[in-house]
Amino acid sequence: MRIGSWSFSNPVFVAPMAGVTDRPYRKLCKTLGAGYAVSEMAASNPRLWESVKTSRRLDHEGEIDPIAVQIAGSDPGMMAEAAVFNIGKGARIIDINMGCPVKKVCNVASGSALLRDEKRVSDILRSVVAACHPLGVPVTLKTRTGWDRNTRNALRIGLLAQDIGVDALILHGRTRCDMYQGEAEYDTIRDVKQALDIPVVANGDIDSPEKARYVLDYTGADAIMVGRAAQGRPWIFREISHYLQTGTHLPPPTYGELRDCLLDHLEDHYRFYGEYTGVRSARKHIGWYLADLPDAQDFLPHIKQLDSTHEQTRAIEQWFDRHPRSAAMVAQPVTSAMAAGHRHIQLHAS
Repeated sequence: MRIGSWSFSNPVFVAPMAGVTDRPYRKLCKTLGAGYAVSEMAASNPRLWESVKTSRRLDHEGEIDPIAVQIAGSDPGMMAEAAVFNIGKGARIIDINMGCPVKKVCNVASGSALLRDEKRVSDILRSVVAACHPLGVPVTLKTRTGWDRNTRNALRIGLLAQDIGVDALILHGRTRCDMYQGEAEYDTIRDVKQALDIPVVANGDIDSPEKARYVLDYTGADAIMVGRAAQGRPWIFREISHYLQTGTHLPPPTYGELRDCLLDHLEDHYRFYGEYTGVRSARKHIGWYLADLPDAQDFLPHIKQLDSTHEQTRAIEQWFDRHPRSAAMVAQPVTSAMAAGHRHIQLHAS
């Protein structure tokens, strides 16, 4: 598939997730088989551009092109200004967030709240496309099927976006009111794909190679986007890519491969965030990597007590020393108690 002048032979993409898809994580996922990755959403308000959080989100040093930046907001002029600002920072594709369901975003008429105001959707899309296309930068739109199940309007939004000049549509198979509950539905994605000429990317509940194959076949989508299923499992991208190409499964990672992946990720993470923020923000990633493994449940509470990157790294090394490097990982079922203990941080995909 193509987005503007960019061609993607690998249809397995990384979904933007606030608090997760930072530069170290995007680079790791691309190394492990993702064909494309979009940044965490960046604020369109110029007053926030110099904040530490936004500055990190605009840092793309060493990242493989095309660098894609997601912008969020409700003011058409600000959104266009933010697009141009991010292009100056290295963005080669601009993605517009109209899918984030969290209250603090929707309460300012941004994210998926925009699905209730199609006139504003049109104004934002026209403003951003008019700012980006003359610079040779394509625009994509990430959205949901509607505000609620009684007002699904993804087809109208998709046709509107196509008419305005948006280059691709990424569609999460849930409404805003569904949040992340229940199962994603793919009928709407299929209907939208059949009606549009621009590429359509399917998103929602894609957590295995078989599910990826099913969603691509059922919806006819040009690519799939993986979000929460890649938390602590970034090798899912190579697993899916291999399965789509061959119909066969890769063997699960060994403890040695997991150790190397996690420690390399943490090293880049620490460099990116620094000592204080790095050790604290790494805890969720460590929890995701290890939560489903036998005997990790007694170890993870200890990780939360460590306040230095050296202590954190050493503790992980010592934990892995108890496992043969060549042994394949065998995950255990995640109970509700385990989920509450190790996946309690509510991160929102956009």
